Amino acid sequence: MSLGQFFAILRARWIVVLLALLLALGIAAALNLLLPKKYSASASVLLDVKTPDPISGGISPGMMSPAYMATQVDVIQSDRVAQKVVKGLRLAENPATRGQWMEATGGAGSYERWLADLLQGSLEVKPSRESNVIGIGYKSVDPKFAAALANAFAQAYVDVTLEMRVEPARQYTGFFDERAKQLREAVEQAQGRLSAFQKDKGIIAVDERLDVETARLNELSSQLVALQAITADSRSRDAQVKADAGRVQDVINNPAVAGLRADVSRQEARLQEISARFGDAHPQVVELRANLAELRTKLQQETERVGTSLGTSNTINLSREAQTRAALEAQRAKVLELKGLRDDMAVLTRDVENAQRAYDAVQTRGSLTSLESQTTQTNIVVLSAATDPVEPSSPRPLMNFLAATFLGVLLGVSAAVAIEMLDRRVRSGEDLTGALQLPLLAMLPRAGAAPSRSRSLLAFWRRRRGGEPRWADLAGGA
Repeated sequence: MSLGQFFAILRARWIVVLLALLLALGIAAALNLLLPKKYSASASVLLDVKTPDPISGGISPGMMSPAYMATQVDVIQSDRVAQKVVKGLRLAENPATRGQWMEATGGAGSYERWLADLLQGSLEVKPSRESNVIGIGYKSVDPKFAAALANAFAQAYVDVTLEMRVEPARQYTGFFDERAKQLREAVEQAQGRLSAFQKDKGIIAVDERLDVETARLNELSSQLVALQAITADSRSRDAQVKADAGRVQDVINNPAVAGLRADVSRQEARLQEISARFGDAHPQVVELRANLAELRTKLQQETERVGTSLGTSNTINLSREAQTRAALEAQRAKVLELKGLRDDMAVLTRDVENAQRAYDAVQTRGSLTSLESQTTQTNIVVLSAATDPVEPSSPRPLMNFLAATFLGVLLGVSAAVAIEMLDRRVRSGEDLTGALQLPLLAMLPRAGAAPSRSRSLLAFWRRRRGGEPRWADLAGGA
């Protein structure tokens, strides 16, 4: 269908278009007259998502996400907010409203829930696209009621947001208080075990005592090393004494032994001189031999005495070494015992420290949740309150008439085209050429108009058929 054919159809079917337009305008006029006037009031709330929390001191990353605004819109439209509005305005106390509920539900269900659903039907929530402002609108036949409901929903949203923040904090406060009591008992038990351990072991400062005992152990170890050297030397001398006491340096250096040896040497020299002069039987020689034998006996006795003293010294050194070794082993056992006590005490001390840290952490978190449970501030504030609207928001006569005009014209054109499709007429030369697939030779002009080939042919068909030709006539003639 070409544009010319379309306008030809409209010229022929203009009555249908006009009737559809008048019908639509009539309906719009009826709606404007019959529909009750409704007034829209709007309040706005601001969501502060960048200011740090005054209690925790941090910014929640979830507030910066795009889903946060959508979540807040859902919260405003929730039943909890609506029921809070019902309670805040005392709408459930209205007997007329309760009668309507009884008629609608027969007394089944919750009256407050029914009222909340009824209020939600006229609620409009519109979040801003480029800011953190949410508009809360309400539509009602009463302008004051609409403003009151818009403000009530805004305030209820703020209150519900605060409750959703405070209620978990209160629950956590109770949990942290109970947990703090348990951890405090754990700290007291751990401290009691540590105190009992110190009391049983007589420990005041285990580290200082361990340092003293370790120093004593080191001293005994040094003494043992020195005694082992002395004992080795005395053992060597004792062995030399047993082998040949006369060659032992201590015997040689002994003054008594040295004096006796000198006396023996002098007596031997004198005995040799007198024996050479007087002979072996001379009384002086005999006397000297007796004196020499006595000196040799004394020398032997003195040498044995010095050797015996060296053996005694070796025995004493061995005994001192054994005593020092025993003392060293006892001191080593004592140090090891102190180290074990220190390790046990360190374990108990760590238990006390861990219990104390856990208690402090829970106590700190409990203090924060306690503050949060008592807060009266939230990050949502009412930016602007709703006022009583002066002009009704619906119905809108101008918008309704414009819409009715558009729809009426559209419906009329659609009806004209549909009727034309059901009862097709030849209205132009294009219809003939399109239907017969034959060239157009001439048209008969209308009365008072210049003749043309196409119009002459159209007039011929009209005179012959008594009106405008139909597609069926054209098809049959062909």
